[in-house]
Order: sequence, then C-alpha cells, then structure tokens
Amino acid sequence: MKDKGKINWGIIGLGNIAHQFANDLMLVEDAELAAVASRDAQKSKEFAEKYHCKKSYSSYDDIINDPEIDILYIATPHSSHATLTIKALQSNKHVLCEKPIALNYADALQMITASNTNNKFFMEAFWTRFNPSFREAFSKIKKGKIGEVKYINADFAFYVENLEGVGNRTTDMNLGGGSLLDIGVYPLFLCYVVLGIPSEILAKSNFHQTGADLQTSMILQYENAQAILHSSFVSTSNIKATINGTKGRINLNTLWHEAQSYTLNVDNQEQEFLLPTKGKGFTYEIEECHQCIKENRIESKFWSHQNSLELIKIVDEVRRQIGLEYPL
Repeated sequence: MKDKGKINWGIIGLGNIAHQFANDLMLVEDAELAAVASRDAQKSKEFAEKYHCKKSYSSYDDIINDPEIDILYIATPHSSHATLTIKALQSNKHVLCEKPIALNYADALQMITASNTNNKFFMEAFWTRFNPSFREAFSKIKKGKIGEVKYINADFAFYVENLEGVGNRTTDMNLGGGSLLDIGVYPLFLCYVVLGIPSEILAKSNFHQTGADLQTSMILQYENAQAILHSSFVSTSNIKATINGTKGRINLNTLWHEAQSYTLNVDNQEQEFLLPTKGKGFTYEIEECHQCIKENRIESKFWSHQNSLELIKIVDEVRRQIGLEYPL
C-alpha cells in the first residue's frame, strides 16, 4: 500500500474480463490501477490509456517484478494461471487469479502452497461468492427458509460463433479450452457451496474436433439430494439457478452468476428481492481482497484455499468421466 492508503493493482492478461474488472476497480475508493501487462505492447499501452494507468508492460515478468504493485489480478487463459500465480507470490505479490484456479488439483495445490510459503494473500476469483443476491439467498438457505435442500438445477450456456476460428480460446486445448472449465465451473460452484462435496458424479459431453468439450451435462448425487447441471458453447440457455427445498425454493435470476435479484417462493407465495450490484459486480471481490490484505490474512473466509481445492477436485472428477485431457 502506497499513497493515501491505496492498494496498487496490476492486471496480467488484457482480454474482455480484464476490461470489466478495470471498470469496477475504478469504483473502489482505496484501489489504484498501477500497471497492466499484455504480450502485445500496443494492446497494453491502449488499455493503460483507457483506464488512466501510468504503466504498461509487454512482459509478464516485468509487471510481476514491479515493486510498486501490491496485488496482481491474473486474467490470462486457464493454462497459465498456476505458473503466473506462483511467480507472483514468490515475488512478494498478493494474487487474485481468475477461475478456474488451475487446470487440475495438483497445480492448484502448488499455488496454495506458494501462498502459504510466502505468506501472501491468494484467492481464486469466484466473484459470484461475493454477489449480494447470492450471499443473501445463501444466508436464507442456511437458516432453513426453504427447508432442507433436495434438488439444484443450474445451467450456463451461450452460443459461440465461429468455433472453427484459428486461435479460438474456447476450443484451444493448449489454453484450457472447453465449456467445463470456462463456464461449467459455475454450476459446480453453486452445488458445492450449498450442498458440499457430492458422493457420486455422472457426466457426459459432446466434443469439438480439438478435444474441447462443447457441452457437458452433470448429475451430482448427494446422500439426500441431487443436482442437474449443464454448460454449453453450442446453445443458449436461461442461465438461471434454482435451489429447491422441502418448504420452498429460491431462484437466482438470470444471469444467475452475476444476479441482480433473487426470488423466494414459500407456501406458493413468491417474493422478489432486488439487489443491484455496484458496477458489474467485481467490486465485492476486490473489497474482500482489500479487507484480507489489511488484516494480514492470506485467504478469504468466504472463499478459502480449501474451498478452491475441493471444487477443483470435483472438476477433475468430471474431466475424468468425460475424458477431457489437456496437453502436459
């Protein structure tokens, strides 16, 4: 933390999500965007100018080694999450890394070990966990407002044009392509937060010629509950999540992973709760990072290292079942 108690951020990887994050970063009073990095020097320069950032780099190592950066937001393709996170933590930087945390459990464990070894804050950027609608709905579920949860239904799908395009991130296996890691992790996240670790998983996929899954359907079996989940790049969907209990149900309304509202239905009485986000909604995970850093904590109580490890282990099992393998 430098001038006036502000926390200096750096961003690595300057795609669409980085633009959304940078916009929200400007809404957080004690945040400062101090540097950005892309392997494309012109792209980095233009990004920095757009968000009034003083420094732009064309080398990831340069931003990682910048002594003025307090925390790095890593928004590169999935395949580089582990390498960049570990480098940053070893260079005395805190890290917020986009989901999924890594390609597999083994890589995720190395990242968390680096956080512990270097005593630096690290969190997987599951922004939905900090969304006001999600947090309030989850609180009501925990308090038994809809009774015992018996069934969850959640999907996340959007149609991707030109899947055959050269360098398409969604189907490039070298970048961790496929719907499961890109968007399927959201429905899995929801079930994990509400119901915990499933006792059994059944999963099937349809694939692109590259080997990336184009659509994946999953059934999660719990001792007293079930979930049906879906992710896809080849169709649209409601992108709605419903948590069904013995007394009622809660809908996280479209788009549920960034919900602006949720609906509670108990005794056939429906009530909608509007909780619009500040900005796109990245603001809340940014504020959580700040709180943890100021309290000298290396992990969040709301999305802990253990949470990330348990979720990626679930993802690994889905991958095993559908036969999704990435290059070593």
